[in-house]
Amino acid sequence: MSTEQEHTPEILSSATAIRRQPRILAVANQKGGVGKTTTAINLATALAAVGERVLLVDSDPQGNASTGLGIGHDDRGAGTYQLLMGEATLQETIHRTSVPNLFLVPATVDLSGAELELIDMERRQHRLADAFDAAHDALDFDHILIDCPPSLTLLTVNAMAAADAVLVPLQCEFFALEGLSQLLRTVERVRGSLNPALEVQGVVLTMFDKRNNLSEQVAADVRGFLGDKVYDTMIPRNVRMSEAPSFGVPALIYDFRCPGSTAYMSLAREVIRREQALRDAA
Repeated sequence: MSTEQEHTPEILSSATAIRRQPRILAVANQKGGVGKTTTAINLATALAAVGERVLLVDSDPQGNASTGLGIGHDDRGAGTYQLLMGEATLQETIHRTSVPNLFLVPATVDLSGAELELIDMERRQHRLADAFDAAHDALDFDHILIDCPPSLTLLTVNAMAAADAVLVPLQCEFFALEGLSQLLRTVERVRGSLNPALEVQGVVLTMFDKRNNLSEQVAADVRGFLGDKVYDTMIPRNVRMSEAPSFGVPALIYDFRCPGSTAYMSLAREVIRREQALRDAA
């Protein structure tokens, strides 16, 4: 694990530098098993690969994003839990990864108890937003991705309250639209009470199998429901994607040429194009 002294100079921008305004995306779906963490890891890696400076915040107590980026439990030190509890600043929780331009705030075992501890804290729904705000003048990233738990908890609400937008991985399976409707209602509630600027960045169709008629039907249904909010890029089912986490590297590092890696590179470019279009229209 890198010490603060080792990693701070590469993360903090100088006093005279033009600081970027990072786009903060909560990668969320209340339904588990949809490829949420896989998307968070590999989209972050793909964005870094095309030259973006990216911070991935692991806000899932399972800590799979941290493991998938090769940060073992014994090497995590301060992470998302300490950030939410006010025990560490954002700068103090950031770790290097093996991927150039990609940094991580890891999830430690303590995060599993954060839900109960947050209940009695002041601004319990804004703890992550407040931590970002406190570091606003120092950190230099293009994107901050937050990997949320697969449930609606205070950790998820904190992520949405801190985010500019929600990016939704959606598995191409029978109950996809039902789960999506629940998530969209959650986004509306957060927008109404905590974060008026929150929007749905887009829906990423995952685990797509072109040999399966159901996948095609679900994709068509979701596009009919949400229109251009659904990304053109679809993430295929791919064994290499499943193998990569056991080696502690993103699929894009494990096998850059596999169909899943190619799809995430395409998704990263599409994310950047859409964000540029939003900026141009503003």
